[in-house]
Amino acid sequence: MSLDKEVIGNKVKSVTKYLWFNTEKSIEIIHITEKIREFVKESRIIDGYVMVSAMHLTAAVYINDYESGLIEDIKEWLEKLAPQNYPYKHHRTGEINGHAHLKNLIMHHQIMVPITDGDLDLGPWQEIFYAEFDGQRNKRVILKAFGITNE
Repeated sequence: MSLDKEVIGNKVKSVTKYLWFNTEKSIEIIHITEKIREFVKESRIIDGYVMVSAMHLTAAVYINDYESGLIEDIKEWLEKLAPQNYPYKHHRTGEINGHAHLKNLIMHHQIMVPITDGDLDLGPWQEIFYAEFDGQRNKRVILKAFGITNE
């Protein structure tokens, strides 16, 4: 059991940054933990949270193990659940990315990670990823850290 830290004299702060991606392939998974960690350190927030959110309905952000076999397994699993070459009703709109929307629903578009002592408070083997399902064009992710600073 831990006791709450005293907040007297500290200030609450919010910091926002955008990451941009333009993937080479239409489906890619990109390891972004270090980019998030750098952002948290730049924010100077010592205790709080960082939200990482894909700002597109055809992408996702998730936490899992950084292991190449698992990453390939995730891609294969998602393709079985929402295959690219299925005749989705969404395609009647002229868009041909129905699979990407469904993959987003499975993986989710955002995560929230605790910040403790000015760093990401991830568990063993936990890493942060951006998953693109309709790429080869500019997409962005918003990072928003909020919490207590000792500035």
